[in-house]
Amino acid sequence: MIAPMGVGVAVLYLWPILQTFYFSFTAWGPFGGSTWTGLTNYTQLLHDPAVWTALRNTIAYMFLTLLGVPPAMVFAALLNRRGLRGRGMFRTLYYLPVVTMPAAIGLLWQYLYNGDYGLINQGLGRVGISGPGWLTDPHTALVALALVGIWSQFGYNLVLFMAGLQNVPRELYEAAALDGAGSVRQFLRVTVPMLSPTTFFVSVISAIGSLQMFDLVYLMIPPASPAAGATRTVVSLFYETAFVKSNPGYGAAIAFMLLLFIAALTGLQFRLQRRWVHYA
Repeated sequence: MIAPMGVGVAVLYLWPILQTFYFSFTAWGPFGGSTWTGLTNYTQLLHDPAVWTALRNTIAYMFLTLLGVPPAMVFAALLNRRGLRGRGMFRTLYYLPVVTMPAAIGLLWQYLYNGDYGLINQGLGRVGISGPGWLTDPHTALVALALVGIWSQFGYNLVLFMAGLQNVPRELYEAAALDGAGSVRQFLRVTVPMLSPTTFFVSVISAIGSLQMFDLVYLMIPPASPAAGATRTVVSLFYETAFVKSNPGYGAAIAFMLLLFIAALTGLQFRLQRRWVHYA
């Protein structure tokens, strides 16, 4: 019964991983053909400042996008209240960015962030604030991309938290209300602890997704932009190395380094969750 799924996983996931691992020990010529080079790519990787800059940008982007997890929990609690009118409409509106194509999201926010005619700077100008070039300033470009990432995944996280709220017994809220706890105290003392398994799951998948971020950088930051170096992620560096510079061997080493980093980070998250995740 599980054979079809097992074959799919082996062909589409395990085999590419093994291929990438093998390619990371090779060098490729301009017309194809590979040569075994051993640990040369990994030695170069450890001494390549571009790799460490991309890794730093990727980790910073991950932490910035994780800031969107608590607001998703708060909005889920608000939408879960009984008697709220238009709850279905709000759920749909929040989830729309999740099903929107990344290309459309990138073009939309590229227009909004435009330093000359973007709606964001136009709004700031009406209150006397001169907005920066959000996607051209190295100091703001990564934050701008993180805000787009938070916005595009907010609805998905919201749905997960709302699903988690369905498993919280109403008796806990009734008991807290009898003890004199208000809405805020009920949220902090009942909702947050009971949602810790969902929070852990959302944090893990959000971290993995942000570490693999490529489409927003590719669509919104041109290669000649002054902010290109400040927003280059590990996956975008892999793309440039393997496909633009035609060096798939070194690109495979970069990709496998990211795989090991994600695996180590996920393992650390699973180890730390024993201290703060409470399963009812």
